[in-house]
Amino acid sequence: MKILKKIFFTILILGFLTPFVVLGYYVTQVKYDISSLVDYKPELSTKIYDTNGEKIATIFGKKHRYYATFNEIPPRAIEALVAIEDTTFFEHPGINIDAIFRAAIKVIKAGSAVEGASTITQQLVKNKLLTREKKLSRKIKEAIYAIKLEQVLTKEQILERYLNEIYLGHGYYGIKTAADGYFHKKLNDLTLKEIAILVGLPKAPSTYAPTRNYEISMGRANRVLSRMYVLGWINDEQYNSAVNENPKVYNDTLTQNKAPFIVDEVMRRMRAMGIKDIKTGGYEIYTTIDLRLQKVAIKSLKYAYDLSLKRAEKYKAYELQKLKRDPSFELSDVNTTLLNGAMVSVKAKTGEILALVGSVDYKKSSYNRATQGRRQPGSAFKPFIYQVAIDLGYSGATKLIDIAKTYNYEKDGKDMKWQPKNYEKDYKGLITLREALVHSRNLATINLVNDIGLNQLLKELKKFGIKNLPHDLSISLGTISLSPLQLAQYYSSFANSGIQIEPYLIKYIKQNENVIYEHKLKTRFITQPTQAYIMTTILEDVVKRGTGRKARAKGIELAGKTGTTNNNIDGWFAGYSPTIQTVVWFGNDDNTPMYKSETGGRIAGPAFSKYYTNVLKLYPQIQREFQQPKGIIEVDVDGKKEYFSHISKPPRTEKELDPEAELLW
Repeated sequence: MKILKKIFFTILILGFLTPFVVLGYYVTQVKYDISSLVDYKPELSTKIYDTNGEKIATIFGKKHRYYATFNEIPPRAIEALVAIEDTTFFEHPGINIDAIFRAAIKVIKAGSAVEGASTITQQLVKNKLLTREKKLSRKIKEAIYAIKLEQVLTKEQILERYLNEIYLGHGYYGIKTAADGYFHKKLNDLTLKEIAILVGLPKAPSTYAPTRNYEISMGRANRVLSRMYVLGWINDEQYNSAVNENPKVYNDTLTQNKAPFIVDEVMRRMRAMGIKDIKTGGYEIYTTIDLRLQKVAIKSLKYAYDLSLKRAEKYKAYELQKLKRDPSFELSDVNTTLLNGAMVSVKAKTGEILALVGSVDYKKSSYNRATQGRRQPGSAFKPFIYQVAIDLGYSGATKLIDIAKTYNYEKDGKDMKWQPKNYEKDYKGLITLREALVHSRNLATINLVNDIGLNQLLKELKKFGIKNLPHDLSISLGTISLSPLQLAQYYSSFANSGIQIEPYLIKYIKQNENVIYEHKLKTRFITQPTQAYIMTTILEDVVKRGTGRKARAKGIELAGKTGTTNNNIDGWFAGYSPTIQTVVWFGNDDNTPMYKSETGGRIAGPAFSKYYTNVLKLYPQIQREFQQPKGIIEVDVDGKKEYFSHISKPPRTEKELDPEAELLW
């Protein structure tokens, strides 16, 4: 009998010890790869911000995750997690022996494998290294991995990895992501109830997600709080206050993309920098965009677009009536469904892009016409020619010849003729340079180019950095291809007192709190402040009484130029206030004509006007008047005020007889 008892107890002891011997063997002798947790580098979401620090969007690959270091995680979150998931976490070696035996008894009673006995370390292993299948072999591997991991990492490192790796529902991975997504809060701003909600999620993220099952989620959170209370980790007051709290939960889309054109352009520019892991590198991108102005720009472009469609309906109705009266009348072949637009707004003195809109509706067309489209600017190009003239000594009072002329040239061995006309189909004979630009006179501009000399003009235009200029007189009418953003860059010399500034979108980029990119200002000297100001006074008149009257906005001085290409294919308005420059373009995407009434002033001008009207509402303190630089001389010429400088000298008069005064020039 004694022998049988000894045999029984020996077998019992061996049976008890064998699993641990086997486990010890596998832990010490068999290699299990835990490198992905030791050298933990998860895919991290990238955040894009506007100039005021407001988040524009979050972009990510397969998983949306923000990383939180252990020091960022509130101590209460650690307490709550340990209380509900693994009370002895700080004592065990990765597995909880007592819990394993309790789980084993459950397995025997249930007759099959059931969940249980998993420590926080085991849960981390299961989420990162193993599958969720309920098999004994997986549980053994889980235990081995957990023990090995605890030999390499500290408890704090394990908690940090766990709280960044776990899925917390609604597409959120990691506690920092969930805090931002569900509550729009940083970790250190969370309430005790909000912390309890988050640490209660890993058990069943979909079921307990507060965006799906709010009441169930609150119940789970209250169980977390109850556990903390039973353990004595919170007092009566803290417990009662937290249980009765019902936090506000946000049900946002994951990307929260407030400006898709900006996000697309940021990604395009980052790829050009050679950054390939944009969606997974955890970057923080700080842009120049002002989200409030971005919204205003979108609305302003849509406003002008809708006005154009209304005019098109009226014009079409008019044509149909005319067709009834005259069966031989030909209807205009205009497809208004192809009409689209773009808008870009830039801070004049710094080049910061404040707003960038690539189409009237991003959902219908994500192609960014503001940065990638190339269209002819038409008469919006004329100010560059006139600036060259002013820099050569011309002034607003200089007389230009506004008469028709036929130009003969040879093309492909054939004799050709070019007979340019003014838009109004008339001519003035002699006209001042100011009036020629204010009213966009083609013939006067062509004759000005002839007067300067085409070669001399092309040489002078090089200072603007404009590429692919045509080497013929068609340059007078803006027959080059530019994007709205490119045109904005060239116009910056008018808006910024003669200094051209390259527009930029990204201020700086951070990764792991390190600045990996920072924009450097790129400028180009074009002309003296006095000469740029003379141009500004002329472009002001374009808005006040010229082709750009529809671009006016009450309460602020504006300057700019319209542009309409042949057959009304493109309609532009490029202009600026004392601090912000803006370019608007409209046209059909297939380069077919718009209706004849759709000039640059008529279709693009209203968008420009609407934009600045709203800019004043948002920023009433903005500078509203252009500042006259030193060296400007005001003279009455034929009863009108004209502006001159030491380069663009005033005309001689009979009273101008003092030779010493002339030396001052």
